[in-house]
Order: sequence, then C-alpha cells, then structure tokens
Amino acid sequence: MREVPAPDVFLAGEVPHEVVFPRVAVIVHHGGAGTTAAAVRAGRPQVVCPFVGDQPFWGRRMHQLAVAPEPIDQRRLTAPRLAAAIREAIDDAAMTGGARRLGDRVRAENGVAAAVDVLEQVAAGRR
Repeated sequence: MREVPAPDVFLAGEVPHEVVFPRVAVIVHHGGAGTTAAAVRAGRPQVVCPFVGDQPFWGRRMHQLAVAPEPIDQRRLTAPRLAAAIREAIDDAAMTGGARRLGDRVRAENGVAAAVDVLEQVAAGRR
C-alpha cells in the first residue's frame, strides 16, 4: 500500500530530467552518470548522495568542479546534513555561477559530432 504524503507534498511519477532540472534551485540526486550529466546540462548546483558503483566518483567530481558541496555518503545522510548541503548549494554564489557556466559549456558542445570525429580518426589510423 502506498503511503499518502503530507498535504504539501506532491508525488509525481516519472518526470524527464530535462524538464524538471532547469526549473529548480538545486538538484539532489544519487550521482549516477546519467543523472549527473543531466544536472550539469541544466546548469544548476547539485547535492550528491552516492551509495553504489560509480556514484561516489561523480559526487567527488562535481565537488572538485565546485558545482556541488562535498558528497554525502548514504551511511552519513541525515536531514540536518542534507539541509545544510542544500543551503550551501543555493547560497554559494560561486557554486551557482560555476554550475551555470558549466551547463552553458556542455549545452554548447556537439558531443555526437566530437565522438564521431574521434572514431573516424581512430579508424583512419590517425590517432
């Protein structure tokens, strides 16, 4: 049985990242490669709460790029820690500006064309 949320909580089914992420102040996520890429494209600061696989790497990488506070491992995740990280991501002008600039750069790239170019160079023996 599905728990009924509080009156001020809206439960949505699946929602495309590209629709929601650009409309929020900060993106809280698990740090999967696809979600991280969508958050970067959106140009918003992130709070990463990794728990498995490559997620800790992406959380550290977003922190190194200064678009996210230090990641919060699932074992250390508490409401006060999450709230503090969200507040840091929203209030840090360097972080919000850096996330916006990184998003601008990524959206300006033509990743498919770049990948095809590299593959063609490899196939031609030039790389």
